[in-house]
Amino acid sequence: MQAKGPSRPKLTLKELCGGLPVSPLPPLRTRDPSIAHAPVRTHNLSPKQKERALTNALRYFPNPCHRTLAPEFAEELRVFGHIYMYRFFPDIDMRAYPLHEYPVKTNKAAAVMHMIMNNLDPRVAQFPQELVTYGGNGCVFSNWAQFWLVIHYLSVMTEEQTLVMYSGHPLGLFPSDPRSPRVIVTNGMVIPNYSSKDNYDEMFALGVTMYGQMTAGSYCYIGPQGIVHGTTLTVLNAGRRYLGLENLAGRVLITSGLGGMSGAQAKAAVICGCIGVVAEMSEEALRKRHDQGWLQEFTDDLDTLIKKIREARAKKEATSIGYRGNVVDVWERLVAEYEATGDLLVELGTDQTSCHNPFGGGYCPVQLSYQEAEEMLAKDPSKFKTLVQESLRRQITAINKLADAGLFFWDYGNAFLLEARRAGADVSDPKSEDPLTFRYPSYVQDIMGDIFSLGFGPFRWVCTSGDSADLKATDEIAYNVLATICSEDLPKKVQQQFADNMRWIKEAGKHEMVVGSQARILYSDQRGRVKIAQAFNEAVRDGRLKAPVVISRDHHDVSGTDSPFRETSNIYDGSAFTADMAVQNFVGDAFRGATWVALHNGGGVGWGEVVNGGFGLLLDGSEDSNYRATLMLNWDVSNGVARRAWSGNDNAQDTIARSMAEDARLKVTLPNTADPALVARALGHR
Repeated sequence: MQAKGPSRPKLTLKELCGGLPVSPLPPLRTRDPSIAHAPVRTHNLSPKQKERALTNALRYFPNPCHRTLAPEFAEELRVFGHIYMYRFFPDIDMRAYPLHEYPVKTNKAAAVMHMIMNNLDPRVAQFPQELVTYGGNGCVFSNWAQFWLVIHYLSVMTEEQTLVMYSGHPLGLFPSDPRSPRVIVTNGMVIPNYSSKDNYDEMFALGVTMYGQMTAGSYCYIGPQGIVHGTTLTVLNAGRRYLGLENLAGRVLITSGLGGMSGAQAKAAVICGCIGVVAEMSEEALRKRHDQGWLQEFTDDLDTLIKKIREARAKKEATSIGYRGNVVDVWERLVAEYEATGDLLVELGTDQTSCHNPFGGGYCPVQLSYQEAEEMLAKDPSKFKTLVQESLRRQITAINKLADAGLFFWDYGNAFLLEARRAGADVSDPKSEDPLTFRYPSYVQDIMGDIFSLGFGPFRWVCTSGDSADLKATDEIAYNVLATICSEDLPKKVQQQFADNMRWIKEAGKHEMVVGSQARILYSDQRGRVKIAQAFNEAVRDGRLKAPVVISRDHHDVSGTDSPFRETSNIYDGSAFTADMAVQNFVGDAFRGATWVALHNGGGVGWGEVVNGGFGLLLDGSEDSNYRATLMLNWDVSNGVARRAWSGNDNAQDTIARSMAEDARLKVTLPNTADPALVARALGHR
């Protein structure tokens, strides 16, 4: 399966909404060699299970199609480890179209279409033909039949129907109420004892579950911009906290990954004024970010890379340098340079490989080329795993040597340190017996500051007109809202957050971060989000904005994610491994006015390691959307702050106290602090 299928006329949106094309079937189509593709998926299906996987795929199609489709679907399962249904990859210019162009009965359905097609835009998606948006395996759907059916259902949906989504599969349209969500999404929901990686590989191959990452499966991804703001804040705060610097000119950040979300790193480094060096094994991914203007230059030669680093340091130049190769080679070369010359050429370091899926293509071992890694993954996954773990140990050994010399390294919430520990690398904190504690800090817990407990997190919006003028107008509206709030007497920690975010939104336009939909990200607290949404809704109503606005957020937020190695890593009352917060958030958003909601197993640190959820809400200028946004956004933040307050977090207790003072209906249970000495004496420990 190598040849590209025959060319066909481009579909219109009306044709795309017509339902699954089966009479006649589209011509045979296979992988397009001109674009990047997902690695071969590994599984251990028995012969009977393979029959089940093929049967499951064929049930989307009328029986007369089965004789044609069965052998090609069987070949896809054999060659690629999953049935993607390449024949049904649609011949359309896949992108987020202006809202009014979608043939629908309700704009809320059109908004979901706009977001889905953005997630699959080849400028945005990591592996478009495999429906993977980012993270190596973060899917929008499991196969192309699901895409066609979902688009059709959305085109005929009314305000009295809800589309129910089971891990990529559209169960159907069900009668509901206009006040209900139009789409309910669950991804990867499995019985807890069956949430291992092997369970996932089996169920994904069978076509009965999928990994939605965070905003891939909830249709709310906005390209690498979605993480660039947080990455910028992380690098700036790392400089402040650990280097004692406000100005990072001449300082070097070493990291890896330019594929999906990690593509933000190069841009963030330049915004911060430092020298960002990003290693990437995929030439296609590296060139894509370079062509999009997110990466300034690149090389595949280590000698040239070291020369460029030295030159940029001398000039104190803000730049981003890509290295086409393995980051382990970069770390080991930096150790060699330090040992030979005494020059420490790096001050800051992290890693953004897809270590949530290290043995499925998310991490390329240093012993293999990119092509060799893909081949071994398909033919000998056990040996591949051994090499990955050996590579992780080598990487940590080099990082540890540089850290001893003055490097500051942190974990970026991608399960890098977790998988390194599992590989036997020396990453544990010698001063702690806590399994959540590592030698190196987490960017959430230790660098960003306690932002989630202050109620700040990655709020997002999308201008569905597709007009950059609307995005510019929303930037100005958001800045003015924050400026008004910031003029009040606020706690110093809150003032600092607002100051950083006002600077960000004021300069966002000049950094040319839009890839795909006209979208923006802005860290804000509960009050800021509500006020911004209300202001956007008013601007739609009075015509300052040409079309409705979708508001959303990353699942990586105050209330959206229970993840003991990332978002909830600073929960110390023993509840870090519980998931009530994320589930309650999903449910609460649904009945408080969200246009669609999603709940996922996995995301960020991997399958079985996290539960997370998100939402989308269409602001159409009506009083109804103003009411929905106000009610839902207040809950969407205060839920997580209340949970953090109950765990004993002082910042969260102060934040929720202010929220209760502003709304008399809010009543939160707060903890009473026990005397540690009294507790110890009662247990006979002292």
